[in-house]
Amino acid sequence: MTDRVLLDDWHPLARSQDLKPGTLLRSRLMDTDLVLWRGENTAVIAAWEDRCPHRSVRLSGGKVVENTLVCSYHGLAYDPQGHCVNIPAHPNYVPPKQACVKSFKVQERYGVIFVSLGNPPQDVTPFPEWDDPTFRTYLSGAHFCRCSGLRAIENFLDVAHLPFVHAGILGEPDQAVIEDYEVSTSENGIYLHDIRVWQPDPDGTGQAGIASYEYWALRPLTASLRKETVDGNYMVLLYCVTPIGEEECLSWMWGALNYAHDIPEAEMVAFQDKVILQDVANLESHNPKRLPLDLQAEFHLPSDRASLAYRQWLKQLGLKYGAIE
Repeated sequence: MTDRVLLDDWHPLARSQDLKPGTLLRSRLMDTDLVLWRGENTAVIAAWEDRCPHRSVRLSGGKVVENTLVCSYHGLAYDPQGHCVNIPAHPNYVPPKQACVKSFKVQERYGVIFVSLGNPPQDVTPFPEWDDPTFRTYLSGAHFCRCSGLRAIENFLDVAHLPFVHAGILGEPDQAVIEDYEVSTSENGIYLHDIRVWQPDPDGTGQAGIASYEYWALRPLTASLRKETVDGNYMVLLYCVTPIGEEECLSWMWGALNYAHDIPEAEMVAFQDKVILQDVANLESHNPKRLPLDLQAEFHLPSDRASLAYRQWLKQLGLKYGAIE
């Protein structure tokens, strides 16, 4: 199923550090097999359909030679633009225009490689705190999950699950009351504010207290939050979900904190990994794994107003991939 809303967006696929010069990676996005590669003498990254246009074998089975990707089947070499530049069996043969690999737009941001299968009208989601030296930053992920990416974003926006799925960290079952909060929807997405939750460890420092939340659903598979604690410390999280297929995804979490400068980055990542893996175990139990956009398909509670707004927004966008209409 094609879906312009997601085809024309940017999706994180791999950490930059995992694609060193002269290497390639096999990947998958929206049921499309991809190969990512970086030449030996250039910082340019190519994102291609994982298919040699000659005999349709996987290019990810080949190798990088200088600034070309060489197919393992007949040794055909392709330059970073996807053009065939060498055919060992016929050194003087001029390749036809069909001898070109299908390529996609690619960017590097926040330590990750983003790819779009379409023509994105906007840039990768801004995260200005990442380059602000007053913030501690970290990246958690990618985490694989067998569910629609839409389910994962809805879960991120759902504060009522915190006392149960993340008991002892982000809430407690005996303090599970969720007071009314505000939801605003515009052409730019969804904004949730005035959310207050008691948490035994709201920021990973081991200190209990009330956390105040603001959430944004910025794009169908991108959301963020700002969480402030009673002492004025706050953190910003950017959450992106990559749709491998309609019922499989990868999740990525970037964190930025204006405190905790003495806590090792590895500890912050371990804390975030723990929280996300708790969500993964819960998300994989969904049946159906795709997100219903018919509001009558599941019943709703007052604390589900974020979920309701999200589903209505997706329906207005005409989104279908990973959803049940």
